[in-house]
Order: sequence, then C-alpha cells, then structure tokens
Amino acid sequence: MEPFNIKIGFGKNEVALKILPTTEYYIVLYYDCIVGAIKLDEDGDSWEQVPDENIAKGHIPLYEPNLNSDRLDFVLCEHTINYIGEEIIAFLKENGH
Repeated sequence: MEPFNIKIGFGKNEVALKILPTTEYYIVLYYDCIVGAIKLDEDGDSWEQVPDENIAKGHIPLYEPNLNSDRLDFVLCEHTINYIGEEIIAFLKENGH
C-alpha cells in the first residue's frame, strides 16, 4: 500500500501527518520524520504504540521536537494514537482497502 496523508486536530490546531503502511504497523511521519508507529492490538479493538526499537526506520530520521520552530511540539500519547488510528481506518474504508 502506498503512503497516504491524514489530518488530525491537535489542541487548537490541525496537524498533517503522513502514514507509511507496513505489513505489521503504520509509521507516523511529521515533517518527514518518524514520530512513531502504531498498530491494532491483538484483539483488533484498540490502537497501541509500537516500541521505537521495533520500528524499521530505514533512512528516515526520528522526529525531534524543536521548541524554537514554528511547528507544534507533536507527540504520540494514548489520545493521539487512537485519533490517528480512527483516521487510518476512515481513509482505508474511503479508499476500498
């Protein structure tokens, strides 16, 4: 499956993320850097974060928050993981996957 983009609300702002699907999980990119990866749990009921050491990063750098930039200090937490997961499911349904 090809990479795709989603948008999620983050505080008062909207954040654009690129999703790189793999066979095991979805890598979440913010400004072309890896924020983390998420997958459905074994029951398929909820989303969970993949430990960073289990992510096949290839040549993609890890995201490092920069408080002096114009970007939001985006982090994965339980709420954003579930929100991203919902957007992934919506994208897949809309595109016949």
